[in-house]
Amino acid sequence: MKVPYILTPGPTEVRENVRFARSMRFTNPDLDIQFYNFYRDTCKNIGQLLKTKNQIRILGGEGMLGLEAACASLTEEGDRVLVIDNGIFGEGFSDLVKLYGGKVVFFKGNRKKDIDLNELKEFLNKDSNFKYATIVHCDTPSGILNDVSKICPLLKEKGILTLVDSVSAMGGEKLEVDNWNIDIVVGASQKCISAPPGLTLISISDEAFKVMKNRNQPIKSFYCNLLVWEKYYENRCFPYTLPISDIIGLKVAIDNILEDKDILERHRIIAQSVRKTIIEAGLNLYIEKGYSNTVTVIEVPKGIEEKQIRKFMLNNFNVMIAGSFGYLEGKVLRIGHMGENARKDLISYSLYALQEALKYLGFQCKCNMPQFFLRHCR
Repeated sequence: MKVPYILTPGPTEVRENVRFARSMRFTNPDLDIQFYNFYRDTCKNIGQLLKTKNQIRILGGEGMLGLEAACASLTEEGDRVLVIDNGIFGEGFSDLVKLYGGKVVFFKGNRKKDIDLNELKEFLNKDSNFKYATIVHCDTPSGILNDVSKICPLLKEKGILTLVDSVSAMGGEKLEVDNWNIDIVVGASQKCISAPPGLTLISISDEAFKVMKNRNQPIKSFYCNLLVWEKYYENRCFPYTLPISDIIGLKVAIDNILEDKDILERHRIIAQSVRKTIIEAGLNLYIEKGYSNTVTVIEVPKGIEEKQIRKFMLNNFNVMIAGSFGYLEGKVLRIGHMGENARKDLISYSLYALQEALKYLGFQCKCNMPQFFLRHCR
């Protein structure tokens, strides 16, 4: 099997020390007291990354598990839940809320821009009777970054719990859970964290735990019940057997991030340079405002099929980038520059592969993309 360079918006490349850590001998995570301490210490490091004193849990399942678990644990039959929607994943929260009996009310934003705070404020002044609200930090299909530092405090002023999907931003964008009044934030191992897929990272406030415990109805799940994790350390009991090798690797990946003091600035510079390069080449960015530092989304030139571009890049340069889905299927290309992918060499090579694919398919770029990128990426 020939493994490509995965310049997708997750999963991302994984550093060697993380891969080596996952190959270590492992113990019985249910019976070995050392692992309870290791798990707790890893959670503390994640809390340091997220700038929070809230409780952290690592769940054995991809990031979608954390999103569903949060909705399952908070939602009771008939609860009004505000779904803030300016993208595919933003809208997707509604399916999880409805699954557990919640009544969804949408705040619809422009799908080419980040959420307008004034419009949201006007909406909340008319209707703020919601148990909790959902918001996507980075809506990966379109590359929009929403300003949760402003949105969550606005919601909390109205007494609304805040649930943030930061799966594609955590580790690559600024995130200050306590200062920004975030009750639950969900991340995942395979995005900016740059560990293999399979783990959810979730931060839970005391207020969120209180709401879960004061429900009138029991939580309609076991695997998605966050309350079963509340006192795992005191009781020396995990709710299920954890994927210990994945967690050992995750600890190293988190340490990599904490040791890299310039990681957010590197993401910003690379993202900005990629966007400048795309425009200089004569291509169009999909969104108009609210650009993410973890993924760039590019409109496919007229007369060219998105799949043809990706196939040429993969077959001739061993570079994998992504298309999108939903209303964006076939219309855009996505380059992930998050985590270990936020490196000049990987991005410049992927831009070269993209340039050659476009040339082969009849589109002539107006600049040498890798050269232009490297000149501006300083």
